Amino acid sequence: MAIAKTNFTARKRNLLLMASFGVAAAGVAIAQEVTPVNSATALQLPENPNIYGAPLPSIVKATAIINGEVITQTDVDQRIALLAIANSQKVPEDEVERLRQQILRNLIDETLQIQAAKTEEIIIKSTEIDRTLSRIAGNMKQTPEQMTDYLASNGSSIRTIRRQIEGEIAWRRLQSAKIESGISVGDDEVKAVIEKLEAPKGTEEFRIGEIFLAANTANRAEVMANAQKITTALQQGASFAAYARQYSEASTSAVGGDLGWIRPEQLPDAIAASVRGMAANSLSAPIEIPGGYSIIAVLDKRKVLTADPRNAVLNLKQVSIRFPAGTAPALANATVTRFAEASQNIGGCGGAEKLAAEFKGEVVQSDQVQMKELPGPLQEMMVPMQIGQATRPFGSIEEGVRVLVMCGRDEASSSAPTFEQVYAQLNEERVNTRARRYLRDLRRDAVIDYR
Repeated sequence: MAIAKTNFTARKRNLLLMASFGVAAAGVAIAQEVTPVNSATALQLPENPNIYGAPLPSIVKATAIINGEVITQTDVDQRIALLAIANSQKVPEDEVERLRQQILRNLIDETLQIQAAKTEEIIIKSTEIDRTLSRIAGNMKQTPEQMTDYLASNGSSIRTIRRQIEGEIAWRRLQSAKIESGISVGDDEVKAVIEKLEAPKGTEEFRIGEIFLAANTANRAEVMANAQKITTALQQGASFAAYARQYSEASTSAVGGDLGWIRPEQLPDAIAASVRGMAANSLSAPIEIPGGYSIIAVLDKRKVLTADPRNAVLNLKQVSIRFPAGTAPALANATVTRFAEASQNIGGCGGAEKLAAEFKGEVVQSDQVQMKELPGPLQEMMVPMQIGQATRPFGSIEEGVRVLVMCGRDEASSSAPTFEQVYAQLNEERVNTRARRYLRDLRRDAVIDYR
């Protein structure tokens, strides 16, 4: 998300602190001419007081001032905490300082975006931010109030997210007002793209994510070590998109490193060689290429303009059986064996309830399920299945064993993208290109004071 300008209250507090500093300085100058007076005498304070209670929280401290807008150390630290929450893991100590620098750069860019939007009289109402915030909280199965407490308890704040939301909306509207209106895409361009897309029909292509780390002769070993640390974190479950946004030095970092659908021959030779042997949902080791190292994720794979059975939309019934705690393994395994045999003779989707009754199980129906969103092993089982068939049992004795019965299957179309889809993509690419140039110009013209 883009990030809006500093919260007014925080900014006001910093300005007041600066004003107080100016008054104190003036007081020193006067003191040189008159007899010093201890202004705290009336309080009758002890000379060596004992201090009780916990230390004060992190003080709001100016890190950079962008055209008069303050970005504080607190802003940076709370954004780091938000990243840790998103990745469900603590940021390694040896990564914190470098991450601070990256987040500060992001905050500066996004502050410039917000300032430019306000110059164009683009105002984001609090009610708009509230609606988006409610949706985010709902996705986390929390109320906004619960999310506020959760963020605070993990070192972040609701202000951080509100700032991100405001910035994202403002930057999007600024692009619409300043850039999109000047973009044009011709019909001949669209037709040429469609012809080019249809030429490689049947060849294999991959949806690729990339984290690129620039390196030179002097720092190559250091960058490689960092790439290996990132790879380890990703293998342990960290979000690829989040790491790409924070660490990748490629232009795709803003979209989580997503390169889209690419054929191997369109990639550098070293990357292409690795990608060809990778399965969907897999991650490469750091790959050395001219200019640095790339970490590649194969997010998906398909054959060009060829129907992918995994794109099918399914109507399913799930039959689940559970075992009481303490059930002997031999007894449970015997029941699973009988359950497997019965499910293979289920007699169509209408037999799910009968199967559940026989094994004292339960049935759950789910429609409009995309096969590609199921776990990989289930996809492999279900690709050749016909309507009315059931999968082999899966799960565990502790958490329950289940089968999926296929009640309906709608295959996806394998046609080329439509004229309208290609037009929209070309238009978006040109908007993004001009947006990057616009941001570059904002950086060039900005007055930035680092503290």
